[in-house]
Amino acid sequence: MLMLEAVLLLALIAITLVVIFNKDLMVVVVTYCAFSFITMFLYIVMGAPDVAFTEAVIGVISTIYFIMTLRNIDRRCK
Repeated sequence: MLMLEAVLLLALIAITLVVIFNKDLMVVVVTYCAFSFITMFLYIVMGAPDVAFTEAVIGVISTIYFIMTLRNIDRRCK
């Protein structure tokens, strides 16, 4: 179990670096969605299904809002 938690935490660190250094905002939003999914899975592994469910709901809602916002602005950072 400890190995799975370590792999998930390393994945979260890698996803964070992708979000920080990427210039395409749509890629950042999709990567943020993956971050939310992995965080949800980590909460389930750690035995907190209520927090995992909340993370899933908040992750889906915020991803939808981000995509709706990106439809109205320029997709690339300058």
